[in-house]
Amino acid sequence: MTKITPDPPKKDPPSQSQPDSIKLNEASQKALDDYFLSAADIKAAPRSTCKLFSVDTNASTETLMVFMVETLASIDVMLHRLVDDLPDRPRYCLMGISNSVMLVEMLANRVLDKLEPPA
Repeated sequence: MTKITPDPPKKDPPSQSQPDSIKLNEASQKALDDYFLSAADIKAAPRSTCKLFSVDTNASTETLMVFMVETLASIDVMLHRLVDDLPDRPRYCLMGISNSVMLVEMLANRVLDKLEPPA
């Protein structure tokens, strides 16, 4: 089997005979470290919940399930509209996502069918 894509070019290590190259690498690494947060800094940052989107804590299970089913149906419609304009490979990927959304929608509808109506 032949390989379609070539191997990426190999990186040359910084030249030890050129002190400017070492200094440039050190300076660029320091600049990147100062500019970007490390993974530890990101994880240590305090988190707060977003108040922009929230779900009413008093909403019934049936109400939540109905909204979930409607949202899934909307996502499925949007995916099908996108699929019409795509070539083969991306189209197959979106069709797989669409099938997964439809499966979850069917499961949610089954849960709704089994819910006891409020007395």
